[in-house]
Amino acid sequence: MRNMQVPYFLYLIITIAMLAIGFVLGAIFQKYIYKTKIGSIDEYAKRKKEEAEKEIEAERREMRIQMKEEIEKKEADLQNKIKEEQRQIQEIESRLLRKEEIADRKVNAAERKEKELLKREQEIEHLKKLAEEKLRQIEDEFYKVAGLTQEEARKVVLDNMEKELEREYSKRLKGMEEDLQTNIQEKAKVILSEAMERCATDYVSETTVSVVPLPSEDLKGRIIGREGRNIRTFETLTGVDILVDDTPEAVTLSCFDPIRREVAKHALEHLIIDGRIHPARIEDFVQEAEQEVEQMILKEADEALLSVSVHGVPLEIKKLIGKMKFRTSFGQNLLQHSIESATIAGIIASELGENVTLAKRAAFLHDIGKVMGSEIEGPHALVGADLLKRYGENPLVVHAVAAHHNEVKPETTLDVIVQIADTLSATRPGARRENLEMYIKRLEEIERIAMSVPGIKKAFVVQAGREVRIMVNPAEVDEQLASKISHDVAKKIEEEVVYPGIIKVTVVRETRYTDYAK
Repeated sequence: MRNMQVPYFLYLIITIAMLAIGFVLGAIFQKYIYKTKIGSIDEYAKRKKEEAEKEIEAERREMRIQMKEEIEKKEADLQNKIKEEQRQIQEIESRLLRKEEIADRKVNAAERKEKELLKREQEIEHLKKLAEEKLRQIEDEFYKVAGLTQEEARKVVLDNMEKELEREYSKRLKGMEEDLQTNIQEKAKVILSEAMERCATDYVSETTVSVVPLPSEDLKGRIIGREGRNIRTFETLTGVDILVDDTPEAVTLSCFDPIRREVAKHALEHLIIDGRIHPARIEDFVQEAEQEVEQMILKEADEALLSVSVHGVPLEIKKLIGKMKFRTSFGQNLLQHSIESATIAGIIASELGENVTLAKRAAFLHDIGKVMGSEIEGPHALVGADLLKRYGENPLVVHAVAAHHNEVKPETTLDVIVQIADTLSATRPGARRENLEMYIKRLEEIERIAMSVPGIKKAFVVQAGREVRIMVNPAEVDEQLASKISHDVAKKIEEEVVYPGIIKVTVVRETRYTDYAK
């Protein structure tokens, strides 16, 4: 019994010992595993840290590259901006220098004129003193030698002095004109020729009729209608005469009002396309045509204003500008004439250093009064100026419009620029046509004025009214007096005749010596 208990106790001890050893070995193994896991986690964390640092470094490099590119771009933009500002500053400085040069030239010219005037005053004063002294001497001689009365002697002396002073005046006048021509002719030629070359345009003269083609000859009867009711309705609504003649497949619209004629043309074209021609449809299409033409007027005005860079024009003025498209003056289209005048005025103003914008605006609007001619009585220049003034236009522009035909005296350089631009556009070859009766009447008037000046034997108008050739008696008229006659005739033509462009006055003094061999 005792032998059986000992092994059981031994087994118990062995079991406990093995459990202890297993526990110790498990603890050691668990510790080993724990240490192994901690080592792996550290390595993983270290690797992640290195990867994160690499990513951060890459992002930093990329950000630095981007920032560098942005900085370089901003520097380039800033350099370009600085260069553009420098260029603008240089342009402003150049313009200022040019204006200073022009101002200096004007000041120098004014000073020269002042000196010349002072010199002339001194010469005139000297001549007066000499004349008085000579008059006293001649009076004394007449009293002593001729035994004339004081009044008779004074009359003879005054006649002689008048002739002498007239010769002196003619001589000085000719010298002054030659000086002026030498100083300004070349500059004026350059400016005007450049303006005309840069504004070379062709335009066909307007007529008072429009021809509407028909797809077939049968439509003429439908246009006339039963007992003429269609044609009467059309003519009543449009104010235009329809001429249905023998012209094949076409009818003619006749009216002196081009806007009404344009409305009638659009309405008739729509009626032909629609095919239903009767009074009700005619009335509808005439109303539609009126709206179309009104839109066309505004479109033409916008395009014209844009072409000459004129902005800020009120709507009512725009409507009048658009109507210029359908108005003519001596066969020249009024809107085309206004565009040409604005272009020429801008070129001249630029050459003279004046305000180009104002010059274009004034020249473009100078004939706006012609559109109002049927509604308001008076010269178109004053009518246009009054209209522009009511709509708040610049006073300089208003005055230039009023003065472009001398209804108001020109006072500024802008006034003269507008006059020149208007004349150049109107007098270019082919620009205008003139009634034959008026043309002949003007030539006769010029010849009459030339013959009214004393000393002239014959006068002829040549070169289509652009030149007057005057024949004088050489025994009565000397060289100085001939120069004075040309000046007097030109002055009288300026004052009494209305004409486009300029008229050249040529005085011919010819002496012939004849003998015979027998």
